[in-house]
Order: sequence, then C-alpha cells, then structure tokens
Amino acid sequence: MAVPKRRTSKMKQKMRRGANRWRAPKLQTCSECGSRVPGHIACPSCGNYGGRQVLEVDAL
Repeated sequence: MAVPKRRTSKMKQKMRRGANRWRAPKLQTCSECGSRVPGHIACPSCGNYGGRQVLEVDAL
C-alpha cells in the first residue's frame, strides 16, 4: 500500500479545503419583471424563460 513520503503541510490542507467553502448563489434579473431568479430556471413570478412565456402563473 502506498505511504506518503512527507506530511502534508497546514497550508496545503487549508488551500485544499478552501475550495469547499460556502458561496452565495448567483442570481440573475428577470428580463420581464425584474425579479431575482437563479440561472436556467423559469421566473416563478411571471413565468418567462429565455424571452418567452413558458409557465402559466395565477395572479392571487
């Protein structure tokens, strides 16, 4: 079985684990209503995606 030749330094461990940190989701603005929507998802408030109506949204 393979054994590491040297101990991994604290800096290397921190750099490797730094990639797993939490990041806020990137939101885009809807071109029709201006609300904030995650990418590649139809707007839940107006139902538009890619410049066309794809969902029927009931007005309450």
